Amino acid sequence: MGSLSIWHWMVVLLVVLLLFGSGKVSTLMGDFAKGIKAFKKHMAEDEPQDSSMAASAERPAGSIPGPAAGGTSASRNSETTRAQQG
Repeated sequence: MGSLSIWHWMVVLLVVLLLFGSGKVSTLMGDFAKGIKAFKKHMAEDEPQDSSMAASAERPAGSIPGPAAGGTSASRNSETTRAQQG
């Protein structure tokens, strides 16, 4: 019951052809192919802009810098507290 055999697919194809006719199916598939081609074309046109945006996306303007290489401020505060106590 889980998988459909080739005969099931043949019956489905026959029903689709009877309902819509072969001309309608071929027109539908042609339109589908045109849509895919247009999508690929627009994706190729947008690609150069994306690479320039990727360079600017590395560090956005107004970003807060991370902690210094010497450690986090919490570890420095605990070291300062220990030095003051002892």
